[in-house]
Amino acid sequence: MAERSYTSREELDQYGFHPGVTVMAPLVCLLLQALLPKTLPWLIHIDLPLIATIFFAVSRRSPIAGAVTGTLIGLFQDGLTNHPFGVDGIAKGVIGYVAASVGFAVDVDNVVNRVALVFTLSLGQSGLLYLIAHWLLGDATYRLLPLSALISAVANCVIAVPVFYLLDQFRTRD
Repeated sequence: MAERSYTSREELDQYGFHPGVTVMAPLVCLLLQALLPKTLPWLIHIDLPLIATIFFAVSRRSPIAGAVTGTLIGLFQDGLTNHPFGVDGIAKGVIGYVAASVGFAVDVDNVVNRVALVFTLSLGQSGLLYLIAHWLLGDATYRLLPLSALISAVANCVIAVPVFYLLDQFRTRD
């Protein structure tokens, strides 16, 4: 018996990017993440590398590529912060894997779904960072602040919508 799919072929398409976009977009996000909070302290709640990780993972719809992309972006972010090396790499690798996996089941080109995905994964990353830093590394000074995590999740959603729209302009079908 033939099996029916509720997802159209267009929704299952994987997207590619010019190699320059694949390298430059995360680098710009990393540099802005390192520089902007120093001049505008209220921007500390926005995580541009997380937004880039989610976008590229969802667009490619490959869990392996999402995990590798997230890990690389996270490791570069660790090099620019005072976190122990690998903490952001692990967290963003898991987020990239989950985002790419969700890309198969959900229409991620829909703005509402994108906002829900960024909000959920932003909260998930906060939890992962807490688990890694507090429980795995034994850093008793690292605290999970629920209000701060919610503010970060909302701020990431607000920034993610225009960033996703901008990066959508560079997609090509594989």
